[in-house]
Amino acid sequence: MPVPRIEPNTFHFGPDGVSFPNNPNLPVLVYHQVLTTGAHSIADCFEEVFMRNGWTGCWRWGVYDFQHFHCNAHEALGIAQGKAKLQLGGPQGEGFDVAAGDLVILPAGTAHKNLECSRDFLVVGAYPSGQGHYETNRGDPNEYAESVERIAATPLPETDPIFGKGGPLVRLWDES
Repeated sequence: MPVPRIEPNTFHFGPDGVSFPNNPNLPVLVYHQVLTTGAHSIADCFEEVFMRNGWTGCWRWGVYDFQHFHCNAHEALGIAQGKAKLQLGGPQGEGFDVAAGDLVILPAGTAHKNLECSRDFLVVGAYPSGQGHYETNRGDPNEYAESVERIAATPLPETDPIFGKGGPLVRLWDES
């Protein structure tokens, strides 16, 4: 079940100007221990809460072990099992340790990669309503200019995937 409302940590990653645009306007949000175990598995809880708050297209898997981003969708990564070190912001970005119960929200364009993970690492991913048909970009310099335009055109979510309309994401991204 969700814990009482917590504030996420925020991180900004600028464009590299060549391959990985990131999102120059919106911060990555990292919520630590936003969900705890209860009667359901953390994966089930993430799916239920995401769907209740209008984040759809849920999937269960991991995070690719190569740099990639989605230029036409924001992405929520709910860590359901295990732990990992994820690199955010492209090859020049930062490594983040995540564990079961954590949530990472990536604004459109934010490069990410799995650097290492436990054998049981499981993520529940989701996207704001209407953004479930996302593209996966791998940093092709020939696609950079078009990616920047598509990132700028990606609408802001109306809700935080965990806390709904009044959640931190809405406030923090509206202020950006």
